[in-house]
Amino acid sequence: MTIFKSLNLFILWQNRLQRSIGQGVAWLALLLVLATSAAVFLRYGFDFSSSKLDETLVYIHASLFMLGIAYTYQQNQHVRVDVFYQRLSPRHQAWVNLLGALLFVLPVMGFIIWSGLSYVGASWAIQEKSIDASGLAYVYLLKTLILIMPGLVLLQALSFIAQYLLELFAPDPLAEGA
Repeated sequence: MTIFKSLNLFILWQNRLQRSIGQGVAWLALLLVLATSAAVFLRYGFDFSSSKLDETLVYIHASLFMLGIAYTYQQNQHVRVDVFYQRLSPRHQAWVNLLGALLFVLPVMGFIIWSGLSYVGASWAIQEKSIDASGLAYVYLLKTLILIMPGLVLLQALSFIAQYLLELFAPDPLAEGA
């Protein structure tokens, strides 16, 4: 198997992984709307409030965003400052994207993982719970998203790097992927 075929296979599997996660996580948006509606209805309709319900909203919201970031990046829906980018040729755009992934995405995600390891580890070590006695007991699981998110973004960045390398250096990327 050539390096080009290996890169194409990695891109294929990585994109499938991110699409699956992204499509699954998208359902959290509906769940968030329904749970928020229920919380508002209970609070203002029946003067009932629950710390567990309120914290559940935070958990759903955090999960939606933290697990959806890599999918958003894959779908090219992330924020981009396009001052000159749109005017560049596809080859120059590939260079900009490659350098952006290498110089910005990889180091930032690596830093988030490095700085988050001890924070998340400490939370797991004590099985951290909510400060509110009637709150949720799994704060350490929520904090784990601090490591999962950059891991998923790193995988997506590596997929993009492979894609850009193929675009820039493969003799015929379409033929090599066949």
